[in-house]
Amino acid sequence: MNQTTRYTKVAILLHWLVALGIIALLGLGWYMNELPKGGPKVSSFDLFDLGLYTVQLSEAASPRTFYFNLHKSIGLTVFFIIGLRVYWRLMHQPPALAASLKRWEQVVAHGTHHLLYVLMVLMPVTGMLTTLYSKYGLNWFSIPVLPGLDDPALRDFFVAAHELTATLLVILIGLHIAAALKHSLIDRDDTMKRMSIFR
Repeated sequence: MNQTTRYTKVAILLHWLVALGIIALLGLGWYMNELPKGGPKVSSFDLFDLGLYTVQLSEAASPRTFYFNLHKSIGLTVFFIIGLRVYWRLMHQPPALAASLKRWEQVVAHGTHHLLYVLMVLMPVTGMLTTLYSKYGLNWFSIPVLPGLDDPALRDFFVAAHELTATLLVILIGLHIAAALKHSLIDRDDTMKRMSIFR
């Protein structure tokens, strides 16, 4: 396969890092929202109760607080990786779509990719604004980043925006995966190889 039909190695690495980060954050977001408010504060957490890794905290926290702070920290990390990905995409022309694609498939592919970029940026931005307008502020793995402004009305607005963005992103990721499977299993073309970590 010709190298020009593949994304660069950096683009491929950033794609999969962002994909794994977003999927992890969506799962963590669902998990933490199911946790009850309050609860006993402890300084040691068996991560997701899997018995694989125990986190030791310098200050005791409730399970909900611990997982919310973990979500924020991972979210900020992924936001910076998304920034690198957007920068790389602007600086490097992506490979052309497969010539075998129909016109409508090309339009849908371009539209989906652009919308994915928009949502990838909007989701962490709305999350950070939610945190900014809460009373807690934003810490990155216990390092203070932004103070909380404690504005409940704005916080609630950005909570709703964050949840809507996440829902739209889940739908779009589902369509993206479905399209990738179609190209791989039905069309049997080289579309998947463009972003594959394997040759």
